Amino acid sequence: MRMPFRSPARPGARGHHQVLFVLAECLPFAIALSVLIIEFTPAHVLYTGPMLVATPALAAVAMGPKGTLAAVALAVAVSVTTATYNGAWGSQQVYTNFLALFLVSLASLATSSTVRRRREDELDQVRRIAVAAQQAVLRPVPVTLGPLRVAGMYLAAETGAQIGGDLYEAVHTRYGVRVIVGDVRGKGLPAVRAAAAVLGAFREAAHYEDELAGVVGRCEAALLRDAAVPGVIDPEALVEGFVTVLVAQVPDGPVVEVVNRGHPPPLLLRDGTVRALEPGLPLPPLGLAEFITGPPAAPDGYSFAPGDRLLLYTDGVVEARDGDGEFFALSRAMEAVQGEPGAQEFLDRLHRGLLRHTGHRLADDAAMFLVDR
Repeated sequence: MRMPFRSPARPGARGHHQVLFVLAECLPFAIALSVLIIEFTPAHVLYTGPMLVATPALAAVAMGPKGTLAAVALAVAVSVTTATYNGAWGSQQVYTNFLALFLVSLASLATSSTVRRRREDELDQVRRIAVAAQQAVLRPVPVTLGPLRVAGMYLAAETGAQIGGDLYEAVHTRYGVRVIVGDVRGKGLPAVRAAAAVLGAFREAAHYEDELAGVVGRCEAALLRDAAVPGVIDPEALVEGFVTVLVAQVPDGPVVEVVNRGHPPPLLLRDGTVRALEPGLPLPPLGLAEFITGPPAAPDGYSFAPGDRLLLYTDGVVEARDGDGEFFALSRAMEAVQGEPGAQEFLDRLHRGLLRHTGHRLADDAAMFLVDR
């Protein structure tokens, strides 16, 4: 699914910028190659000294210190080679070129290092802001909620300072423990804004709505209200706006009630065997209520006895691939956990298994939330 609530990028814009960046990186080395061609052909009457002197400065613009140093080494090697081939050692022109190359190289390396440090400092600051914003949306969950033990985990993809739109929350109400897990499908502040709107509505409605369908309805209404604010969301992106969510309720009895709005089904672990709790009636994600005909569907009920474990997650977990393109087998990973670890340790083991499967490179943000009876 495509990212909702986001201004769509112009077709080909990202690829165009990547091509320009690659060309800028190749330019210094192309110049050095051109100098070699000129010096070893009848065109050697052309004066190529200034071209080689310019290569470190050009490299400093597009590459870091290592790339600039490589360009300097190549320029020196080409200068030595051409001077030897032309028998120009001892001439004032050769030593002038080397002096100019030395000075420009020093300035280029200093500039490249300074720019790299400045960029890293700026990125670290943005990352800290991103983490603070994410933690403000995803509040820490308590270890226990009524008769349940719970644990949540947010797995950020390695995408610099981008923030994910995955969400989860659990609250203890007079109706039992109510849990929500959702996926805004995207990154950045628009995704965080949508997640905050859904979570804010859930935290309020979970305590006052008698039915789970009412809680989900309040979440959808909050999402649509937020999307309707002028200038907040691009109109073209609003057409495709939706959020997948799963809302569960665990009352005092040995059951769990679930309303699934286009989200991956939760997994129930019982006696070492995992079963997916598929919805009886598939429903569209939040934001697409116009496709629902008739009254709100009743929640699906499933047995949830003492000793059972219920895992709610986002598709960033099950769609994670290894080097061969194989998806992460979450059900088998749950069944492979040995012993009886606590809720947080259980999630930690799944996390480690996921990172091993992907080679520590997540392509998408992911979230997991575990509920122990």
